[in-house]
Amino acid sequence: MDKFKSRTEIGIFALGGLGEVGKNMYCIDYLEQLFIVDAGILFPDEHLLGVDYVIQDLSYLIENQHKIMGLFITHGHEDHIGGIPFLLKKVKIPKIYASGVTVDLIENKLEEYPELLNTTQIVEFKSHFIFKFKDVEVSFVRVNHSIPDSFGIVFKTSLGTIIHTGDFKIDLTPVGPGAEYDKLARLGSEGVLCLLADSTNALREGFTDSEKKIGQSIKELFSKIEQRIIVATFASNMFRVQQIIEACIETNRKVAIFGRSMEKTIEVGQQVGYIKAPKGTIIDSEEINNYKPNELCLLCTGSQGEPLAALSRVANGSHRIIKLIPSDTIIFSSSPIPGNQEGVNRTINLLFKKGANVITHSPIADTHTTGHASQGELKLMLTLLKPKYFMPIHGEYRMQRVHADLAIETGVKPENTFVCENGDVLAINEHGARIAGHITAGDVYIDGTGIGDISTNIIGERKLLSDFGMFSIIVTIDTKNKTIPIEPQIVSRGFIYMKDSEMLTKEFIMVAKKYLMDEMEKVKQVNLLSLKRGLSEELSKVILEKTDRRPMIIPVFMDVNPQ
Repeated sequence: MDKFKSRTEIGIFALGGLGEVGKNMYCIDYLEQLFIVDAGILFPDEHLLGVDYVIQDLSYLIENQHKIMGLFITHGHEDHIGGIPFLLKKVKIPKIYASGVTVDLIENKLEEYPELLNTTQIVEFKSHFIFKFKDVEVSFVRVNHSIPDSFGIVFKTSLGTIIHTGDFKIDLTPVGPGAEYDKLARLGSEGVLCLLADSTNALREGFTDSEKKIGQSIKELFSKIEQRIIVATFASNMFRVQQIIEACIETNRKVAIFGRSMEKTIEVGQQVGYIKAPKGTIIDSEEINNYKPNELCLLCTGSQGEPLAALSRVANGSHRIIKLIPSDTIIFSSSPIPGNQEGVNRTINLLFKKGANVITHSPIADTHTTGHASQGELKLMLTLLKPKYFMPIHGEYRMQRVHADLAIETGVKPENTFVCENGDVLAINEHGARIAGHITAGDVYIDGTGIGDISTNIIGERKLLSDFGMFSIIVTIDTKNKTIPIEPQIVSRGFIYMKDSEMLTKEFIMVAKKYLMDEMEKVKQVNLLSLKRGLSEELSKVILEKTDRRPMIIPVFMDVNPQ
């Protein structure tokens, strides 16, 4: 970072969102002014045992918070706004800029943190608003995505224009307001210095289906199903939720909502007018037993196989209200986020075992389309904006790499494309662009209410415990007389079953006693810490040799006669 001259160059970098799908946070540093775009979370995979969320390492922002001009939010998905409470706890943000339903979703989230809600200033912008800073103008361009009020963000500087597309797709028949293609074309004709663009679907060829087409498909599917319908979709996809409600109205079904995030979506969506339903269409979840199965549609969270979500609890039989019946039809109106496939498959298999009819891809009609641009749309965005420099964002490395290749196909010079990692600083001045260094950018784990309390070492220990279990040896020791007056005891959890392994445990005890006696004889004064460390290493070698396993080894010493 020391090579980047913030007074004469524009610095662009990500604290999250590169090489991953989630945890989005991008920064533009110019003239001692720091503009932040999005503050999302990453949902952990099964390897991050016990972790609730993953957020960005905020060290750089904490050290440079005097330069922060504001946090600009592209849209209201969790991987773009979920980290806001954690950011506000650590960093002073002058203002949060957001639009439409995103403002409501942020306020809803901050209601759980009253101390933050009362001290946070949220500025609601419209697509024609312009905010002026020192030699920087920030404006907005509406795009289409799977949630209303999604925007690209435009930073006009004296060195040139930088555009962050946000998450987008090219949808010529959208359910909500259309994207501002005229504004994008105008920006392209004026000249774009650098484009940061969504890479999530860069591996998918062609063009993405319109959301309106999916709405028609859902209505057609509903008309052919004669029993109870359970639909799982993203809680934040208000357009999809509205289309499901419309299909229910056409087929005379009542809608019951299950899942806290889905309930919040319905509440916020009704407040801003994106979700509309005649009175009596949406019923209380406790009322479902008052209706016949063919009169009901249950709208659930859990499309990603989340263990505690409504559909997962339905599948494993632990849901308080919904009891699955073999005639139920479950529709997945979503596709798995990368990394979630295993959890989704587990839920689907449980549903099939209980006799339900599960639809993920219907031969009758499509039940889902993505909110992210495929290759044809990515090329169209590149062609409209004609950037000099290009930095693919929001995606795994292979997605970024393919997106960079698409940019080259549309005319961006190969040397002007930059496939970066979190923390890499892309510095741009009037002479060119280069990677100018690297700043701290890593993962911070949220476990319960703690921020960063869980280190990679603890995650490693949890994984060790889950893989091989725990082996503890409790030793009563007399360090003054250098004896072991009582036979050591062994406790095993998830490693060996004690009753079936008496010979093995006796051998481990003999090894421990011999090691301890030998070591105590070598020294004048016994060091318990050194003994524990050495005993762990000795037992680790013997246990690996005898069992081919590496459990967590915990020696516990009780000194009855300390020196």
